[in-house]
Amino acid sequence: MHDDQLEVTPEIVRSLVDDQFPQWRTSPIKPVVSSEGTVNAIFRIGEDLAARFPLVPGDPAEIGRDLRAEADASAELAGRTRFRTPEPVALGEPGAGYPLPWSVQTWLPGTVATVEDPGESTGFAEDLAEFIAGVRSIDTRGRTFSGSGRGGDLKKADGWLDFCFDRSVRILDVPQLRAMWTEFRELPRTAPDAMTHGDLIPGNVLVDDGRLTGVLDVGGLGPADPALDLVSAWHLLEAGPRKVLRERLGEDDLAWERGRAWAFAQAMGLPWYYADTNPPMARLGLRTLDRLTRQ
Repeated sequence: MHDDQLEVTPEIVRSLVDDQFPQWRTSPIKPVVSSEGTVNAIFRIGEDLAARFPLVPGDPAEIGRDLRAEADASAELAGRTRFRTPEPVALGEPGAGYPLPWSVQTWLPGTVATVEDPGESTGFAEDLAEFIAGVRSIDTRGRTFSGSGRGGDLKKADGWLDFCFDRSVRILDVPQLRAMWTEFRELPRTAPDAMTHGDLIPGNVLVDDGRLTGVLDVGGLGPADPALDLVSAWHLLEAGPRKVLRERLGEDDLAWERGRAWAFAQAMGLPWYYADTNPPMARLGLRTLDRLTRQ
């Protein structure tokens, strides 16, 4: 999926686990085949654990700091809502030909929303609203948005959106989308930072019979624009359940529109980038943009 992507094989994982965590030497290693994972290769260790290996090369010290921050975030969220989330277990070191630190967390069984689509489920929308509200209720302890990624000033995404627009001219109605961003970027920010999950896309949500059962990839938990988690309204829901989500959360017009803006900024990066390497992710971007333009 990435030009400089690292190769992570079951043999490498077996060697790393055996050398660094001998208590798991008898546990089988099995790769998790998934179209949703774009930045980590994931391998199951036995029945209860999952090892995550960053795919994009970088400075090992910096990536190690990021993994420790992710583990802290996972621990902070664990048990704070009634929905299951992964919990940190261990951090691994480079070795066996793999150059970066890696992490181990608990494995959550279930079906991701890309496989079982909850888009028409009002019950799922209610559950999702409960999860978002629960995350927002976590004390920021004086922390504020880090300034990196989505969740701060919409206008700081201008460069990224221009980059995406230029690469989307053959697959999207770019003039229409540029016009939408021209309005989105002017939406004022009035609400203080609140805790957010930060990436509520279908591949990070577990579903059973149209209800939310768990949430994955929780390492991005942190303070940001509280409208950020509203991206889920367009990534995951059709019009009726989307209205239920808004009503349950009590979102005013400004917050709702900022949620649309964050969903737009995220979705614009998917169709062109993953067109050939990860078609399901490209289709997610197209579906979200379609929902945004039809509202």
